[in-house]
Parts: sequence; structure tokens; C-alpha cells
Amino acid sequence: MRIGIDLGGTKIEGIALDGRCEVARRRVDTPRDDYDATAAAITKVVADLERSTDARATVGVGIPGTLSPDSGLVKNANSTWLLGRPLKTDLERALSREVRIANDANCFAISEATDGAAAGGNVVSGVIVGTGTGAGITVGGRLLTGPNGIAGEWGHNPLPWASGDETPGPPCYCGKHGCVETFLSGPGLTRDHEQRSGRRRPAIEIAALAASGDAAANETMACYEHRMARALAAVINVLDPDVIVLGGGLSNIERLYANVPRLWGACVFAAGAADAAVRTRLVRAAHGDSSGVRGAAWLWA
Repeated sequence: MRIGIDLGGTKIEGIALDGRCEVARRRVDTPRDDYDATAAAITKVVADLERSTDARATVGVGIPGTLSPDSGLVKNANSTWLLGRPLKTDLERALSREVRIANDANCFAISEATDGAAAGGNVVSGVIVGTGTGAGITVGGRLLTGPNGIAGEWGHNPLPWASGDETPGPPCYCGKHGCVETFLSGPGLTRDHEQRSGRRRPAIEIAALAASGDAAANETMACYEHRMARALAAVINVLDPDVIVLGGGLSNIERLYANVPRLWGACVFAAGAADAAVRTRLVRAAHGDSSGVRGAAWLWA
């Protein structure tokens, strides 16, 4: 039995997997800005899942950040009450067992590479586009983290081949300007449309307006697709993955899967090639919002 926990900014979700089958699920609100209460809530979700399945399980946790390889403390978390805290040590003490912790985007990637949309792919990039952006990488079904614990963090690189009003770009919470996240996150899409049309709308609503023929929304979406194509072309140039899987709220925009691969060929390195077709596939996550919590359980695969 494997338990996976997805620690989000607003909710903590847990599932129990028996083999590949989900047998129990629990969901509670995240105690925002309270580290001790957050750790206690995770411990309780694990206890509830084990009680409902009558089995002791391995525990994996996906977090909106990562663990420092040097100190073991949480870093790079946008849930700021986790920063600098010994979450792994505290959970292991409370649960009396080893706990494996990974970035939530890494959990998403391993879920989709194991039994999701990228199953069978040797090199997989799992990309999340939602409130923020993130990504994880698997090679041969195993998670790639790197010595700094940040492998795949494409969202905090500059937007490739930026021009015009894309430079220096919007400010990012990381302290820099023009990060991919500032353009391709949901808030980034909303901001871009507001600048273009004077109207502030949620990202998914902008996509729906474009589909209904709204000219300004369609222009916003075309610009978004071109930026995503450039950003993912840079990933292909470095990693050359078999599959790129999209997750997060913006992954539900259907037109991305036809338009982005059509555009990225202009930026993928193919100098002098007679056949410049890009073989990388862009696909939607098979497990939807459950990919992260399933991937946390698969940390013990």
C-alpha cells in the first residue's frame, strides 16, 4: 500500500494506492500560514487513510517547493510558511517511518510517466501551467532531480527569443523580470489580455471567448501559444524529450495541442536538416488534477 499526499496552498489531498488502484481518498483545507498545523494536518490525513484501508503504507509528499540538498529544509516554496522548515524530519518523527518528499511538479511528471499520458516514453517533461508554472523530468521512469533539486524548473528561465514589449518583462516573485512563469501562468495570460483589451478576465474565460470568435481574445491566445512554443522549444533543444505532458488549469485549453507543436518547429534546432519535423509529442495529462497526488505515492515505486 502506498499513500500519496499533495500539499497545496489551499488544500491537502491524500490517496491510498493498492498497486495501481486507488482505494481511499481524503481532502482537507490547508492551514495557511501555520507550519505546525500544516504538518499535523498531513499526519492526520495519513492516519485516516491507513484507518480506512486497515494497512500501514509508505508515504510520499508533493510540496510547492523542494528540499535543500544541504540542510534538508524547505526552499523555493510559494507557500511561504514552509520555507526554512524541517518538514521531512517532522513528518518522519510524527509518522515513525521514512517519508519521501518531492516538488509537486516532479510528482506530476512521475505520475504521467508511470501510468499516464506519457507511459512508455523514455524521457518525459511534465509541465504545469496554472496559477504558476513548473516542470519535472523523468528518464527511464525515474525522477531526475539534480544536485540542486531544481531539474526541470523551466518557469524561472527568461522567455526565449523575447522581443519588443517582452523585454525586460513583468516582475516575478523570484526577484527577476521576464521569467517564463510571468507570461505563461494563468495570471500572466489574464494580465496580457487586460493590456490588450482593457478587460480583466480569468484565463479559461479568455480561451472560451476566443473559441466563440472574440477577436481580442483570439489575439491574446495566439500570442500565448507563440510564447509557449518558444519556451517549450528551448526545453526540446536542451532535453529532447519523447513526450511533454501539460497539466494545471491551462492544460484544458484544447487549441494548445494543435497550435503549439505547429509553431515550435521554427525554434527547435535543426540547422541544415532536410527533414525538420519535431518528433516530441505534446499531450494532456491523463490523470488531471489527481496526477500530483498519485505521483507522490509513486515516489515509492
